[in-house]
Amino acid sequence: MDCWKGTEGRSWIYPTLIICANGFFSTMRPSEAFLTPYLTGPDKNLTLEEVTSEIFPVWTYSYLALLVPVFLMTDYVRYKPVLLLQGVSFIVTWLLLLFAQGVLAMQLVEFFYGLVTASEVAYYAYIYSVISTDHYQKATSYCRSVTLAAATIAATLGQLLVSLAHVSYFHLNAITLASVSLAFVCSFFLPMPQKSMFFHRKDSPETLPGPHKAGITTLDSHRPSNCQEDRSSTVSAERPASEKPAEKAKPQNHMLRVLVQLGQDLRDCYSSSKLLCWSLWWALATAGFNQVLNYIQVLWDTRAPSHSSAVYNGAVEAIATFLGSATSMAVGYVKLNWDLSGELALGFFSAMDAGALFLMHFTENIWACYAGYLVFKACYMLLITIATFQIAVILSMERYALVFGFNNFIALVIQTILTVVVVDPKGLGLAVNTQFLIYSSYFTVIAGIFLIRSAYTLISSKCRNVNMDGEITHQ
Repeated sequence: MDCWKGTEGRSWIYPTLIICANGFFSTMRPSEAFLTPYLTGPDKNLTLEEVTSEIFPVWTYSYLALLVPVFLMTDYVRYKPVLLLQGVSFIVTWLLLLFAQGVLAMQLVEFFYGLVTASEVAYYAYIYSVISTDHYQKATSYCRSVTLAAATIAATLGQLLVSLAHVSYFHLNAITLASVSLAFVCSFFLPMPQKSMFFHRKDSPETLPGPHKAGITTLDSHRPSNCQEDRSSTVSAERPASEKPAEKAKPQNHMLRVLVQLGQDLRDCYSSSKLLCWSLWWALATAGFNQVLNYIQVLWDTRAPSHSSAVYNGAVEAIATFLGSATSMAVGYVKLNWDLSGELALGFFSAMDAGALFLMHFTENIWACYAGYLVFKACYMLLITIATFQIAVILSMERYALVFGFNNFIALVIQTILTVVVVDPKGLGLAVNTQFLIYSSYFTVIAGIFLIRSAYTLISSKCRNVNMDGEITHQ
């Protein structure tokens, strides 16, 4: 037994295998594509209005409230406890979904699911704390591939069980409960990390890995000087004790010191215009994307009521996940200068997203609505992959996690505003069909911003070239 423990401590395979198993079973949720038909069916007997305006918004609000505390706690307790908390939250969510009744109980379901999604940061961050940087690329690839495969398998399985075996939505949720329970069990076998990115750093080269060691190509010459890794700790370590008066001015409380450092890192990183541009699209588009995903099943139910029509939500989600994976992989084979073409791509594909949402709003045909959703999700997955790479190439691992977390936080703030204004009865309380008109207009604005910026960049580039040619001719 001791030999096995020693082996697992030295190997990257054991923690990678366990975290992948956790990711697979926690994503293997065949009932998720049929949540709205389940809630509005005979099992829960809720109305579409209650689901849309009273139940689903709770997830957005709870996610926003929990995201920052859970993000900090995840790093402070070193990941594994948060993965266990996520497992408990999964189980509570599906127990309530199976056996509780009423609007209040389903609002509680959404609260616990908000805790689940807020805890997702621990899944990817964990693996970097227990393996050497040499294996980051493989481990990251495995973790992401497993979750994509699980999502596709879950949606396909759910559709087959509903359409061919006529399994009830209740039993579909029971299968999901079994799957997330297995994920919880897997969490117990994870080795406890000895370090974390912010609160438990270790003075070794592996504690501050650059993105090139995480499987992300980086060019140091392209990295802005104002977003380089903070080397103040290295410099101060080389000074004699008498030459370090600044240390006495630092906050004595370790947590406060870390928070101050995080604030300084954010300020430095967002002073890069390139990073700011990609982050702006990230926050705006992710807010709209999550909002669409939250209410798309409600729209489908209005186009083809689940109590009187065949439901193909699982098949559509499976195809959408596959297309999203394919477009994400295709980005790796596209050779473009994203500094010049990036904003044009953001504007063009955001315009396609807007067109897909307009189609979903105006059509009454469920198949056209399904097709619009496939286009919408594929375009978003394509762009988010490009944005992820463009942001990551100029950041260290710590700032990589910090900036992505902050971008998601801003996206969640924007999504909450959309929910309060468009969905919540205290706001406009619009019908779901009208909501999608708002979302399509929202993506039209995003497309306009980046198409205009792309045109401005192109014109400025041509003007600079003309001026340079003129100076050469004059000389």
